[in-house]
Amino acid sequence: MYLNLVQIAESFGVSEKVIEDWIRVEGLPHIAERGRLIFDRSQVVNWAAARGLASQAGFLAPVSSAFTTGGQLEPLLRAGGIWRDILPADLPATLDRIVAALPGTSPQVRQLVAQRLRAAGGVTIAPVGGGFALPHPSARIALGRDAGTIALLLLREGLALPEPPPDGVPVTRLFFFIAPSPRAHLDVLGRLSRCLSRGPLREAVVRGAGDHEIYGAVAAADATTAHVAPNRDAAP
Repeated sequence: MYLNLVQIAESFGVSEKVIEDWIRVEGLPHIAERGRLIFDRSQVVNWAAARGLASQAGFLAPVSSAFTTGGQLEPLLRAGGIWRDILPADLPATLDRIVAALPGTSPQVRQLVAQRLRAAGGVTIAPVGGGFALPHPSARIALGRDAGTIALLLLREGLALPEPPPDGVPVTRLFFFIAPSPRAHLDVLGRLSRCLSRGPLREAVVRGAGDHEIYGAVAAADATTAHVAPNRDAAP
């Protein structure tokens, strides 16, 4: 299957100029035919995988998305870490540091993700009540099987939001996440929302538990999900 320049750019979520730079600097496989550039899909997928750019959306998307941790949140949280006593003004710089440590990605990918988050409207903050919110990239990001992160950020004071939280409680507890794929993004968003509506994880964070206890609460949530998954996915 052959793709044109526009299709490749859309799949990676970058401009055509960036693709041309990748051809010149990074050796992106291509064919020059009658004054235009075309790309063999399989060659581009292999090139991207070697640089942590694999599994993008659009024409390069895999047939099915995989959540490399097996659906587990705890490994993602350990990758992102628990950050305490953060000033709201320091939140952008803190997100930069989290992205800089994003596992399973190349420096080019981490730079691209950081640029997207820094852009106007680059982060969506979804309040879930009780002072909790789930910040995540506004744009679709597909990093590949070995990437993804969750970070718990405990703020020193309430975060100013475009609209006040529905329950009026200032947002001071953030679970920021970047999922391996758009499909996994929805999974992480839904599971974190359920964990923070009630249960051990919410209770541990509210009372200021230590890192070890918080990781344990996330692991317990993972175990519960793994236990119920066969029934959810069973054929009718």
